[in-house]
Amino acid sequence: MVGAGRRYRYVGPADVQASVVDAPEGRPIRSPVDLDTYLAAADPRDRDEPFTYVIDLGGTLRLAPRRSEHVACAGGGEVLGAGEIAFAGERGVWVVTEVSNHSTGYCPDLTSWVAVAGALDRADIDRPEGFTAAVVFRRCLDCGERNLVRDDDYICALCGAELPQDVEPRLTAPPSTDQRSR
Repeated sequence: MVGAGRRYRYVGPADVQASVVDAPEGRPIRSPVDLDTYLAAADPRDRDEPFTYVIDLGGTLRLAPRRSEHVACAGGGEVLGAGEIAFAGERGVWVVTEVSNHSTGYCPDLTSWVAVAGALDRADIDRPEGFTAAVVFRRCLDCGERNLVRDDDYICALCGAELPQDVEPRLTAPPSTDQRSR
């Protein structure tokens, strides 16, 4: 079902969200023609690196240049997925060569792949079987900092506290009032 799946609200810095309030939303991509038109009009420098993407609540892929904020690409709203995506031309069609869930503004979990795959399938764009670069996000329950978990190291980069291994309370839990000595 289009639009089904976990919704992600923006959890990044408020000043970033405020700075992009008038920025254009990402371009909706619903077909190979949409993608071809978008890429043909893109700055050639932008085509050489991954694009910012979101999957909107209607299940549509939206693209913006990489230097764009995900929250701007999403028009400030909730998303079903977000990250970075790259394309290459193969046999006259565009295919996805790289796709991640790397968005520190939305911090989508790995299950957001279902929404990404669905959007690409509906747009008839060839894709890999999963994220080519998957990111695990956790919020520190002690200091509230958002973290990217690297090499299964569930330690907060800011305060050194252990991060939750489970998905919940992933990003919604407020920082605890118990302040560890740092």
